Amino acid sequence: MVKAQVRIQEVTYRYGSRVVLRNVTLDIPANQITVFFGPASSGKTTLLRLINRLNDDISGTSLSGHIYVGDQDIYAPGVDVPSLRRRVGMVFALPLPLPGTIRENVLYGPKLAGIRSRARLEEILYKSLSQAALWDEVKDRLDDRASALSGGQQQRLCIARSLALEPEVLLLDEPTSGLDPISTAKVEQSLLALKEHYTIIIVPHSVQQGARIADYAAFFLMGELVEHGPGVQVFQNARDRRTEDYVTGRFG
Repeated sequence: MVKAQVRIQEVTYRYGSRVVLRNVTLDIPANQITVFFGPASSGKTTLLRLINRLNDDISGTSLSGHIYVGDQDIYAPGVDVPSLRRRVGMVFALPLPLPGTIRENVLYGPKLAGIRSRARLEEILYKSLSQAALWDEVKDRLDDRASALSGGQQQRLCIARSLALEPEVLLLDEPTSGLDPISTAKVEQSLLALKEHYTIIIVPHSVQQGARIADYAAFFLMGELVEHGPGVQVFQNARDRRTEDYVTGRFG
């Protein structure tokens, strides 16, 4: 039995009176790619953000239930949120490299965390860029501006920046939505390699992408977790008619 790295227990989340997530319970298996998919406004991105506590400062919201990363209830009193975000990295749809060079982008987090050893920093730089399938493309231009990279390279740089902190969990919200097919394929290939070391949760930009990369999948509809299970089963032999209709394009 695969160990759960993230456990979501009876989570209900509201914006004012509107229920965005309703009583969601879900275990996210370690070292696999889990896909959250469903139509717009189904709650999938909100749940992704809750795992990183990105909604903490949004007024008028309320959360009930529990979310665990490892054995830690991440909404328990006294949880250090910056420490949590080092354990749970997040990559967004729009690549947002920091001002500065490729090297500075990757090493920003480790330096902020207090790492000063040049040898250790160089090790992190090489490892992170290699894991993001970017090292071979940028190894001779590490001191070039990050903004000069292509869109696909910038997205992989953002993945490398998250990996530099050696998180346990990597969250990705439609990371290839603005990329061409070749760049999309490179990102997907890097994710398939990364799951050996990280637990990955992704909101894909299409059903087809979800089906290609999912070890495990969860279908959301109007804030409800409709169905979850192994990716092959959910995408090819859905148990719930609503899942089947969405996957086959009959609605959504």
